[in-house]
Amino acid sequence: MFAGLKRFILWDYPRGVWQYDIMCAGILLFVFFTPKEWFRDQPRIQYASQITSLPSQGEAMFWIEPELVVPVPEAQRLDTLGKILSSRTGKTQVLTRIEPIYDSEKEIKGYMAYSRR
Repeated sequence: MFAGLKRFILWDYPRGVWQYDIMCAGILLFVFFTPKEWFRDQPRIQYASQITSLPSQGEAMFWIEPELVVPVPEAQRLDTLGKILSSRTGKTQVLTRIEPIYDSEKEIKGYMAYSRR
């Protein structure tokens, strides 16, 4: 009994025997029929490269690329970007303010978004 279990765990069976086929079938069943919720698998987010979480002491801070912010009307920015951040982080993000960051030529390089924790 224990010898068979040991051989199974250490994958000690040669190809072509029925034990090897059973192990391969078990692995395939596991791969194809395991619910994704078991691994808390998250879909890739389209905004991942446009939003960066920054370390902070008080409020949560995020760097947001301008191409994500500019198309959103100014009156709706806090709410819309808060929803995008919430979907990205998996936590509810309530933005308190968004500040544009300018370079030396006074062009917008990005935005700093601040959120309550």
